[in-house]
Amino acid sequence: MSETRAAPSAPAVLRPNLPLGVVVAMSCLAFFMVVLDTTIVTLALPQMRTGLGLSDNQQQWVISGYLITLGGFLLLAARAGDLFGHKRMFLFGAFVFTVASLVGGLATGPAMLLAARLVQGLGAAALQPTSLSLITASHPDEGRRRRALALWSAMGGAAGTFGVIIGGVLTTELSWRWVLFINVPFGAALFVAALLTLLPAPASTEPIRLDLPGALSATLGIGALSYGLSQASSDGWRSWSVVIALAVAVVLIAGLVVVEATSSRPLIPPALFRLGGLRIGNLVMLLMGVTMNAMFFFVALYLQQAIGYSALRAGMAMVPVTVVLVIAGIAARGLIPVLGPRLTLVIGGLITAGGLVWLSRVPTHPPVYVVHFLGPTLVIGIGLSLMLLTVTLTGTTGVDPANAGAAAGLLNTSRHIGGAIGLAVLTTVVATVTSHALHHSTRLGAVVHGYRVAFLVCAGVMLVAALASLALPAAAPQTDEKATEKRAKADAT
Repeated sequence: MSETRAAPSAPAVLRPNLPLGVVVAMSCLAFFMVVLDTTIVTLALPQMRTGLGLSDNQQQWVISGYLITLGGFLLLAARAGDLFGHKRMFLFGAFVFTVASLVGGLATGPAMLLAARLVQGLGAAALQPTSLSLITASHPDEGRRRRALALWSAMGGAAGTFGVIIGGVLTTELSWRWVLFINVPFGAALFVAALLTLLPAPASTEPIRLDLPGALSATLGIGALSYGLSQASSDGWRSWSVVIALAVAVVLIAGLVVVEATSSRPLIPPALFRLGGLRIGNLVMLLMGVTMNAMFFFVALYLQQAIGYSALRAGMAMVPVTVVLVIAGIAARGLIPVLGPRLTLVIGGLITAGGLVWLSRVPTHPPVYVVHFLGPTLVIGIGLSLMLLTVTLTGTTGVDPANAGAAAGLLNTSRHIGGAIGLAVLTTVVATVTSHALHHSTRLGAVVHGYRVAFLVCAGVMLVAALASLALPAAAPQTDEKATEKRAKADAT
């Protein structure tokens, strides 16, 4: 990033004479940390269980607790950033996330660890949408915003896989506590950097009011949905805990629609839904969430439980796709002005679907790494990279800076809910397919067949995402020069 300050029309986000790269660096690190913590603890669970005496249910809640509070508070935190200032919300998120990580690493029992993970999810809910809205608010120029979002999207795509690798190394070489302690120095650095470089929101002449009924409906409704879906994979869809949670979620989300339609200060401004790019972008992001979470989850299970890789070896096997997600994500920014968002998303969806079909041919015997794993995952990484940047641009372009947080919150909520739905549904699909296959196959053959079906379902989901992308306008976005010329004409008028 060579630019020193935002264009004059940009909202004041940074202190004078500081490069916009400061915002981009902080936003990318914050997003990386949030996504990293969805996977980094996975390989540490056996040590956590032994060291703290976790039960099976408590072990699952180390993961689920973080995801439920993260998903439940996303919209509330995003809108609060619009109303009270992105700097204030970013500082709150960094502080809560860092302190909760420290407390979790020092946990002396299950209750302390689980409480820390719940609070950590709250901090993550504040950081994730704010990291995106800081970029969109400070980069009005389309070309510069595209470059910044390319880095931001790449960090999110890579963090999930890096979490497995880093978690394996820290757990093996140090202890499970370090998968939480590692957040502390980075979180503290984020807090100090934001405190010193970001400008506070301008003082408002009007009283700031948060749509409390809408906030409660959204937070509790999405939280109940996340809880029900996370429990479905372990308790079954017919268990009372799942049925009640999903029923409560339906009632609360329906109530949210009614509240938002009648509120004078809605949590989600109605003007956002008049943006076709935002509507289609959120749909595509939800479908991508279904695929990304489930695919990496079942790939990890296949490598470790079916083929016998160690946790660390499985993580190292996924390093190439992580590198591709970063490099291809950055390179994708040059395609969007040429192809337009619609064609870029369609091509990305078709490439991803093709890679998933290839991946569905994994064998029951040790795979030929290049043919059965490296090749298809690299193809998938290229396709997802094209889509991640494009869908983020599509979902945030044209949004008023005053609503940047709400738009970012919607995108992140769509991705989170899609991931929860995909994992819950596909876990059931795999279990059902495996059960039927046991009648005419070995245990290993039945399990691998279940994974194959899951990858094919993910391919179908990505085809649906490609079809949904056709609803976007065909025109390519303006180039930097055209955008600058248009703003100059507007200013002259």
